[in-house]
Amino acid sequence: MKLLVLLCVAGLLGGSALMAQDKKSNEDTTTRSVQGVVSDSGNQPLNGAVVQLKDTKTLQIRSYVTHEDGAFHFAGLSTNVDYELKAESQSGQSSGSKRLSNFNTAKMATINLKVK
Repeated sequence: MKLLVLLCVAGLLGGSALMAQDKKSNEDTTTRSVQGVVSDSGNQPLNGAVVQLKDTKTLQIRSYVTHEDGAFHFAGLSTNVDYELKAESQSGQSSGSKRLSNFNTAKMATINLKVK
């Protein structure tokens, strides 16, 4: 009886370990994401700011318009490319450019932009 219980416990633990490995093997290691918040000089989130993400390899630009919380998000980014981010408010003021380096190994990077 004890042997049966031990075998059942071992099977459950082994199955859990295999499921954890399967989950890791299904993760896409070639892509990443970046998120952040666009704010003004008073640290208030900017609604309607346009965030531009530029692929420094292909020079392709993607845009995102922020909502009331000033948040933006870009997904499906290559891990082998540097990206430049900048924001522009509806009044034409812009932030400085910030770089998401390919040396940044975070799966989800956070870069906040301040419009001056």
